[in-house]
Amino acid sequence: MAADVAGAVEISGALARLRRATGLPVAFGGLVEPGRARVRISELSGTSTPALRALAVTSGNGLGGKAVALARPCAVPDYSSSRQISHEYDVPVAAEGLRSVLAVPVVVRRRVRGVLYGALRSAQPLGDRTLSAAVAAARDVEQALVLRDEAGGLLAAARPERPADGGRGPCGPGWEQVREAHAALRTLAPKIADPALRAELLAACGLLTAPEPARGAQLAPRELDVLAWVAAGATNAAVADRLGLRPETVKGYLRSAMRKLGTHTRGESVAAARRAGLLP
Repeated sequence: MAADVAGAVEISGALARLRRATGLPVAFGGLVEPGRARVRISELSGTSTPALRALAVTSGNGLGGKAVALARPCAVPDYSSSRQISHEYDVPVAAEGLRSVLAVPVVVRRRVRGVLYGALRSAQPLGDRTLSAAVAAARDVEQALVLRDEAGGLLAAARPERPADGGRGPCGPGWEQVREAHAALRTLAPKIADPALRAELLAACGLLTAPEPARGAQLAPRELDVLAWVAAGATNAAVADRLGLRPETVKGYLRSAMRKLGTHTRGESVAAARRAGLLP
């Protein structure tokens, strides 16, 4: 349910951007219902009636259903008279007074996850610029859903039980996976626009470290990001690639972390950070 709410927030934001970019007076959309081949319209922008709210659009039916079935954008210049679509939803569309309509699917890893609609209350062709803006809005939602999917996978990977030693100095392939998940979560968190989800990811990072960190050196977030990947076995070049930094910048963060921890090597720094409860 939380994922559905988060997805609906992304849809709502995309609809607002779509209207600003195109000047279309009406936009609406929703997500594909889990386990069902249909989209539930949940988000409305610029509508004057509730006719479209909660409408279930089955794959293949109407304009949106066609976009779902084909996994590509579709548009009609006059919805009610179009011969390119079926007409199961003519009544709610007419109730809202819509004529020219476009529908763009939100596709993540070759699976349709939702649909964005834009519409005019007059019958006229929608140009390429309008359609391109709608596609761009759908891409924004796709990227957000990919990030959420990745975050969910990392959170799941980051939940193994801590061994009896409290997690100080654990070894073995299971803990290597935990360390990689910790580093990946820290890398992913700044990319999340939703502050609640970003806070959840950072909280998950905290769950992987000692429950009561020892008092001592406090590392800056970027220093900890770098050290987390070092702890997972990454080279400086690999850390730079993961974090989108220059190798020289990575070395600078490492040197700064070493000064704060009172260490002289990468290995000593990782060990000191673990003793301080800063790393798993």
